[in-house]
This record gives sequence, C-alpha cells and structure tokens, in this order.
Amino acid sequence: MDFNKVLFILQEISPYLPKSEMGEFSRLLAQRVQENGAEVRTFMPKYGYVNDRRNQLHPVIRLSGMNLIIDDMDHPLIIKVATLQPARLQVYFIFSDDYFTPEITKELETNSHPEDNDERSIFYVRGVLEAVKKQRWAPGIIHCSGWITALAPLYIEKIYGDDPSFRDSKVVMSLFDEQMVSPLSEDLYKKLKFDGFSDEELAPIMDKSASYVDLMRLALEHCHAVVQCSEHVNEEVLKMVEEKGLPFLPYQGDDNNAFVDRCIDFYHSL
Repeated sequence: MDFNKVLFILQEISPYLPKSEMGEFSRLLAQRVQENGAEVRTFMPKYGYVNDRRNQLHPVIRLSGMNLIIDDMDHPLIIKVATLQPARLQVYFIFSDDYFTPEITKELETNSHPEDNDERSIFYVRGVLEAVKKQRWAPGIIHCSGWITALAPLYIEKIYGDDPSFRDSKVVMSLFDEQMVSPLSEDLYKKLKFDGFSDEELAPIMDKSASYVDLMRLALEHCHAVVQCSEHVNEEVLKMVEEKGLPFLPYQGDDNNAFVDRCIDFYHSL
C-alpha cells in the first residue's frame, strides 16, 4: 500500500467557490499532504460558478472523451485542470453539460437543480474513478469530502475493487456540518441497480428518497475510516460511526494547521 499517493475526491476546494469550512480545510489538507512529499490528485465538480478564464482551467484531452452510461443513457465526460499557486497544487474538474452548466452561474447546480443530484453524484464519482483508472495511478489513501462524494466508497469497493488502481486503497470519509437542499430521488436505487449493485448493498436507500443520513450510512458501510472535520456534525451519523467501530479521528479544534497534521498521522495509522 502506497501512502505516498493520496486521492482527494472533494465536493469543493478553496478558492473556486465562496469561502467555506469545507473548502478551506480541503485545500489546506491537500496542500500539506503534497508538501510532505506525497503525490496528490485532487478532484471537484466543474460547477458553472467556476469561471474557466479567471481560474485558468484547461481541458485534459488525454482523460476526456469517455462516455459514462447512467440509467442506460450516455453522458460525455470532460475533465479540466487548474493549478493553485504558489503551492503548485493541481485540481482536476469533472464536467458534463448534462449535469453542470457551461455558463457562469451564481448558484451551484446542486442547489438550483436538485432533481438531478442523484445522477450528478453518480456521474461525478464515476468520472473521478475512471480518470484515475485511465492514468494507471494507484492511491494508497482516497479521502472523500461532501455528500456528493458519498457513493465513492461503494463504487470503489464493489465495482472498482479488483482494479489495480484501487484494490489496495484505504477510503477515508470526512464529516462536515453540511446539509442537502433535498433528498435524492428514489430513482437513485434503480440507477445504482443498473450499475450492478445488489439489494443488500443498496438496503439503506431501497424504496425511499435518499437523505443525507442515508447517503452517509451507505458511505460508512464501505469506507475504512472517518474524520470529523466540523465541531458540529449530524449526531445520527456520529452514532453510526461509533456502532461500526471504524477508525475515527474526532474534531481537533479550529487550528486547521495542527488538524491537518493529525490527519496525515491518521493516514499512516490505518
């Protein structure tokens, strides 16, 4: 297992979206991991809010051009990249105009069009994993942050688990003080079944709309460890972490520099 390769699957990272606890912590952690000598790959969705020109995004031709099939429909995958200075941290952006608008917006598509969030989440997670697979890159740690990434542990274990890029990876899930605009469509179950998941694997979302707690339950069933990144997070989710006995790094206070150092130590403890 190579702890010198870390994949970050993020809902957001500063400074591409308005300042937030999740975005600031994600940037500091990814930057510190890279400064410590690890090879880092960092991904987030290419929301319409992210201005290509201002942030100097460029298409990654060698990774783009794939089609992802979701619910028997083809969706083109486009990947762009930008470099955060002075850290020289590369951030890859997952895009398709089926789920993210090419126009500049003031509101995230996850908020303005929540009816598509089930497929948007599937597309984002699968887009990241297909990109990493195409790079033939094998991360030792995969760190997921935000509800839109909650399906990643399930896909990594059950669909990509035998792939050389992922078979030795440890998946870490971050918990933040976050909310969803609305539960995901109850069609999420059917769309995941189309990808080959069993009823047992999808039990937390069977015959229901998937709430934040449902998504986190699905993530906790298939991840290896959890980090509490906000002082206040959903109590029901915290209780699930305790019941499952997962390796757990509790909230370390508002000194983010010390916190990210503890996260790096936590990676090595897994």
